[in-house]
Amino acid sequence: MCLNRYLITRRMVTNGDFMGTYINKDKVLVAVDCIIFGFDPQREVLQLLLIKRDFKPKKGRWSLMGGFMKKHEDLREAAVRVLTELTGLDNIYLEQLKTFGKIDRDPVERTVSVAYSALINTTEHDSGLINQYSARWFDISEVPDLIFDHDFMVKTAIKRLQYRASVQPIGFELLPEKFTMRQLQKLYEEIFNQKLDKRNFIKKINSLKVLEKLKEKDMTSSRKGSFLYRFNHQKYQEKLKAGFVFKV
Repeated sequence: MCLNRYLITRRMVTNGDFMGTYINKDKVLVAVDCIIFGFDPQREVLQLLLIKRDFKPKKGRWSLMGGFMKKHEDLREAAVRVLTELTGLDNIYLEQLKTFGKIDRDPVERTVSVAYSALINTTEHDSGLINQYSARWFDISEVPDLIFDHDFMVKTAIKRLQYRASVQPIGFELLPEKFTMRQLQKLYEEIFNQKLDKRNFIKKINSLKVLEKLKEKDMTSSRKGSFLYRFNHQKYQEKLKAGFVFKV
C-alpha cells in the first residue's frame, strides 16, 4: 500500500469514517419473499398462500408475498412487515429458508432475495381477512406458474418441509389442536406426495409416544366415528432433546 493511501485509510479509521471504503461499489437490492404453507383438515390437502401481483412487470400473475427490505429493518422484520401488509396475517413464526441471487432473477434490477417459510393452521386464521387482501390459498397440486424464480423457491421449501417431516413429527403448526389419525396421515401423504401404509404409519407414530388419544370422536368421517388425538408438547420437546430420528 502506498504511503498516501495508508494515511487516508488510517485517518478514516481514526475518525470513525468508513464511507470512503464503499465508494464505487455496486449497489444491490435486498428483497424478502414469504412461502406460507397451510393444511385444510376438512379437505385434507396441503396448500400454499399466494397473492396476485398488482404492478409491472408480471402484473396480474400469481406471486409469493414479497417486498424490499428498508434501511431501518433487519431481514426478519422486513419479512413480517411484508407478510402483514399483503395478507393481514401477523404473529406468524417465519423460518429463514435460503438466499436466492441469480443475476437475472429480477428483470428490473439486480436483486437478492432472502426467502422465509412458515407452516400455519388455516382454521385458526381469518380466511375473510386473507381474501380482503386479495390473497388466496391454492392446493399444492394446483399451484399456478409463479413470477421470476418463485416456482424454484417453492420447490426448495417443499424439499425442506419433506426433510423436516422425515426426521421429526410435523403437525403442531398445520393441524387443529384435536385431529384424527387419518388427518395426520393425510398431511404426511400431502407433504411427500405419496400414499403411506396405514398400519405402518400408525405404528411408527404411536411408538413415539407424543400423541394423546382422547375420548372424543370425530363423527363426520363415518357412522362409527374416529378417535381424536392431540400432540403432547412436553413429550415432544423431550424427544427432540434426546435427538431421536423419526422415519416415515
